[in-house]
Amino acid sequence: MLLDIPAVTEIVTAIFESPNYVLRAASGDFCLPGAVEYQPLHADVNDWRSDERTPFSAYHDPRGQISIRDLPCPYVCVNFLPQDVTRLNGPTRQIPGTQNSRVRIPRLDDEPEWMRLSTVCPAPAGGIMIRDVRAWHGGTPNVSDSMRAIPNLEFYAPWFREPIVPGITYEDYRKLSEHAQRLVRHCVADSSETLVTGPTLRAP
Repeated sequence: MLLDIPAVTEIVTAIFESPNYVLRAASGDFCLPGAVEYQPLHADVNDWRSDERTPFSAYHDPRGQISIRDLPCPYVCVNFLPQDVTRLNGPTRQIPGTQNSRVRIPRLDDEPEWMRLSTVCPAPAGGIMIRDVRAWHGGTPNVSDSMRAIPNLEFYAPWFREPIVPGITYEDYRKLSEHAQRLVRHCVADSSETLVTGPTLRAP
């Protein structure tokens, strides 16, 4: 259902200037009541460094001249908000303009107060948040009495690929709309394979 929301299709098509983007994964995050620490700022995609340091990484210029941060937006995350996001229930903090920054991301101890307060809230249930995953972001404390969950879809630009781990069975793929099938075509397990679930950061 989330793959077939017209507004999402329109916006992501505009971002990539093409309808030929593909699904990387469907995932999400959650923040339980009582999680009172800040998550360190981070980006969800980085430049390749080595097999040991970045076994599942994004971009490698063998000349060492261009960073993933020099490219047009290669990869977006569409967050769906099933509940109101408030300043109390662990809103995401998002640091504007950092998708192109080569400056080192500050550690929690060094993070300025304005970054800690740069939260995406209030945001109503039913809203969506679309992020360039290169931008710095992180979770904040949940001092409410309920869980804050954010399911998502992650999309690659037509010209960008990392290894993609299969996330849908062939049987379920056949139940999707034609539009959704086109988006998930790289995420489908072979019809003879059993879908492998669990941690998948180390892609084949």
